[in-house]
Amino acid sequence: MATNRMLKFVTVSREMPEKRDANVRSQDFSEIYREYAAVKAAEQAGRCSQCGVPYCQTHCPLHNNIPDWLRLTAEGRLQEAYELSQATNTFPEICGRICPQDRLCEGNCVIEISGHGTVTIGAIEKYLTDTAWDSGWVKPIKPREDRPESVGIIGAGPGGLAAADVLRRQGVQVTVYDRYDRSGGLMTYGIPGFKLEKDIVMQRNKQLQDGGVEFELNCNVGEDISFDAIRGKHDAVIIATGVYKSRDLQAPGSGASGIVKAIDYLTASNRKSFGDEVPEFDSGELDAKGKRVVVIGGGDTAMDCVRTAIRQGAQSVKCLYRRDRANMPGSQREVANAEEEGVEFVWLTAPKGFTADGSVEGVMVQKMRLGAPDASGRQAPELIEGADYVEDADLVIKALGFEAEDLPKLWNTEGLEVTRWGTVKADFRSHATSLPGVFAVGDIVRGASLVVWAIRDGREAAESVLDYLSETQAVAAE
Repeated sequence: MATNRMLKFVTVSREMPEKRDANVRSQDFSEIYREYAAVKAAEQAGRCSQCGVPYCQTHCPLHNNIPDWLRLTAEGRLQEAYELSQATNTFPEICGRICPQDRLCEGNCVIEISGHGTVTIGAIEKYLTDTAWDSGWVKPIKPREDRPESVGIIGAGPGGLAAADVLRRQGVQVTVYDRYDRSGGLMTYGIPGFKLEKDIVMQRNKQLQDGGVEFELNCNVGEDISFDAIRGKHDAVIIATGVYKSRDLQAPGSGASGIVKAIDYLTASNRKSFGDEVPEFDSGELDAKGKRVVVIGGGDTAMDCVRTAIRQGAQSVKCLYRRDRANMPGSQREVANAEEEGVEFVWLTAPKGFTADGSVEGVMVQKMRLGAPDASGRQAPELIEGADYVEDADLVIKALGFEAEDLPKLWNTEGLEVTRWGTVKADFRSHATSLPGVFAVGDIVRGASLVVWAIRDGREAAESVLDYLSETQAVAAE
């Protein structure tokens, strides 16, 4: 069957343009694409060497059984491959799209290390799960029996939703509380739709809701409901709030209009894609169209901003980063994508202030060089005296990373221990916090990190919660 699909696609692609165009017009394009994707998935999966030490698996935070589901894909056993891939990953179609595979599985593929180009693991994972949804292989959440215990989860991002999925499948009553009007956290409002289509996130949200997970949206813990009230309503609580406090830049002129936070900019863009009314976008404040855009930062959020600005029709887009390309924290694949789309990277530069006449007009830039390694082992940037200049800008986006909010203060709760960085202290195995029956997962524990790590934490914490509920029940029965 796969051979027939491949021959059909190759035949169409090799015909004269006039005939090929007529054939394409006479068929549904998505059907041709699916056939092509099937051929490429089988072809790439068949390149896996099935090495004795699967570095791809060991470097995956979820330790997905990648070699085996690649083998099944190459053999055309797609449903089995999907079932194996989702056995360890709650959201494989999301990880296939947004995981930095170049730093994880694909970057550690033996074929890649030997210089022959990696197996495209992420694309195959995406293809498998998309095929599973289209084919009806993704089963609804139907617990064998309901349990009386309930768990409250604060935060509807990947960590919270992964925990909700595991708990609900075991029959536990689950309520998820989130400050936004749609669940998904940064998957919904932070990551652009060209990287993660929003219908992909919404279908998982719907699966959870249809499976009995309750969502309390537009619910700001500490304002609309107290943390103590949530603890009182449930037998256990999981904190999965993420980190949303943007790091700021204190510099002359930083209060001018036209200087915005990355989270505000990306949220506005994503809301527009849902068809929401977004006054700040409609007014032009958070719209890059026709503007000279400067993004400050070198992480994945900065890459999301520069690529979004390109799609909004910016006149020009530049990214300032204080180190060089080799020391950039973001995905090198994302950098390459941005360059192909027309983004200009200005390495070894840092802002020292802004010029403005009401609205921002430029970024005062300091040239840098790399000196001795800092505490993290990376070369520390040093200022080059007398090499300052002004980078013209109509819109400046600060993508400087995120920090934890002060949860004990926001929630007016005592006894919840946090680190000196404000993240919640939690056991790295059980995810238990200093409060009995309260667990914490994802970025609020790790600091700003990857979706795949949040999924792992959520799954692990759910198992710990199940053990905790069983132990509590056993004690109560004595």
